[in-house]
Amino acid sequence: MPDIPADHPILARMSMPGPKKILTCDGGGIRGLISVEILARLEADLRAKLGQPDLLLGDYFDFICGTSTGGIIAACLSCGMSVSQVRDFYLNNGASMFQRAEWYMKLHQKYEAEPLALLLQEALSCQLTGVGSIFNESDPPVELGDTRLRGLLMLMLRNHSTDSPWPVCNNPLAKYNQLDREDCNLHLPLWQLVRASTAAPTFFPPEVVTFAPRTDREYQFVFVDGGVTTYNNPAYLAFQMATASPYKISWATGVDQLLIVSVGTGNAPAARPDLRPEELWLLDHAKTIPSALMNAATAGWDMVCRVLGECRFGGEVDSEFGAMIEAPHTPAEKSNWKGAKQFAYVRYDPLTSRGGLDDLGLTDVSDEAMARMDDVSLIPELQRVGSAYGEKYVSLDHLVGFA
Repeated sequence: MPDIPADHPILARMSMPGPKKILTCDGGGIRGLISVEILARLEADLRAKLGQPDLLLGDYFDFICGTSTGGIIAACLSCGMSVSQVRDFYLNNGASMFQRAEWYMKLHQKYEAEPLALLLQEALSCQLTGVGSIFNESDPPVELGDTRLRGLLMLMLRNHSTDSPWPVCNNPLAKYNQLDREDCNLHLPLWQLVRASTAAPTFFPPEVVTFAPRTDREYQFVFVDGGVTTYNNPAYLAFQMATASPYKISWATGVDQLLIVSVGTGNAPAARPDLRPEELWLLDHAKTIPSALMNAATAGWDMVCRVLGECRFGGEVDSEFGAMIEAPHTPAEKSNWKGAKQFAYVRYDPLTSRGGLDDLGLTDVSDEAMARMDDVSLIPELQRVGSAYGEKYVSLDHLVGFA
């Protein structure tokens, strides 16, 4: 293993003393704009609190993780974009990101891959090379291992070739990131990994990624959206990667040492109170089971984080489990779990049911429409949901000890 310079920017960021902060962003298609508006409020509050009008979330958080549309947000923030710039990326390119496929491809997927690929290449490249840079497709692509990234970045993919979830991170100490490997992950184009993380089956074609290019070991894997794994909500996976010894990040645990802020794209249970048993046939299962599994996994990891972590804010998960909220540094004897709390935890995820929208004062927003992940006509409403939720619920009181 070649020696990594002590002044390697990512390694230096990993090993800085003091508490560590993790941001994770769920998948959810164009509903990622809800997350963006929540993060805009968080960024604005941190700027005011810390007296840093130009503070970037990529500098505040040490580790940013994302799945699918959350991967776009995570990569943009890690490249040094402000939340305003991320918002502009969605607003300016939403229609292009979901450009419908030609009629003869619609049996395979709804949208073209090329527009999103080009948009990602341009946005990430221009951000890292400097404001005002002109993007040239012939230029070498920005790689996962680019040392201009602000800190640790993890993207959640599904490797369809190996039938396995693939969390890909720019940690220079990771097993598959060693520079003496011909197939070192750090040399993979960043835009392509983000594109792979967003390749939702039936929406976008899969992404084929080449490893060890131009060598006698060259091979390819086919990737699809990371949301098809059980990690559409990557919060616990981020904790695991940050603390488990195989990943070699090895951050300290404890409610005063580690903070995880998890941001969702809106929680809209597809309740069917009038469902009849005879309606449950093959096509109905094909339409509903994937989202049901994703929603269950998202809620499941949220529950795990609320048990292992000191949950400082989050909506009710279900009527039995509740919200499991604790005040910062709750004494062990009064804790909602008998084990030691491993991190401080905050979950921001609006309930976009009728009741949830009414609670935000958005009585004119359709709860049925909020469940759609690809309707760009909903962009203004999605922004309103995120903004209203951020104004009502985002608070730096949830970040006590880390702000």
